[in-house]
Amino acid sequence: MGYVRIVGEARKVGVTVSATSVRRILRHHGLGPAPRRHGGPSWAEFLRAQAAGTLGCDFFTVETVGLRRLYVLYVLFVIEVERRRVHLIGITAHPTGEWVTQAARNLLMDLEEHAARFRFLVRDRDTKFTMAFDAAFTSSGIEVLKIPPRAPRANAYSERWVRTARIECLDWILVRNARHLYRVLSIYLDHYHTARPHRGLNLQVPLQAGVRLVRGDETIERADILGGLIHEYRRAA
Repeated sequence: MGYVRIVGEARKVGVTVSATSVRRILRHHGLGPAPRRHGGPSWAEFLRAQAAGTLGCDFFTVETVGLRRLYVLYVLFVIEVERRRVHLIGITAHPTGEWVTQAARNLLMDLEEHAARFRFLVRDRDTKFTMAFDAAFTSSGIEVLKIPPRAPRANAYSERWVRTARIECLDWILVRNARHLYRVLSIYLDHYHTARPHRGLNLQVPLQAGVRLVRGDETIERADILGGLIHEYRRAA
């Protein structure tokens, strides 16, 4: 805080002091003015401050295994930064601009009035994100923010989800085709949203239900997901 600013703050509480006196007192105690911030907050600081109204968007690829050839599928998703809720909005082998734009429109239709909760969509500069894609969000009052080139950490929440999905699920499954991949990711997302504790959410789950303490006579059972790749623990029925 600068000398003049301190004078103003003091004046608000009824203390009259000159900037010269403030400067002399600070120098006597070896205190200089606060350093200036250049360029505003970092992307990480921005995302934390605006988490409640921010969406992250990105693609990732999955290689499939067939009897004759291997081909790549593109997965398009959007994540709600505050609660880590992920929307799987499309899987295709040919992600054209028209396809991506239609996926965005479908998402906004699914969100309906909830879309008004969001102010920003953070995305990279992939050419598949066309002007029509951006327009679909801006028409709903959501500002599209493009991250700097070659700066994936600026879209850190999206990148972190991709890493988690790979480590916990996709790296351990041979995907046959788009239909199979959609089924696998849908099952994993159900687990991710309702059963997987998140350190960033104080060990809560994104879609938090009411929690009831377990009585001493109740039994906890394990449920195997995706053929035992993932385990969930719940009260026995």
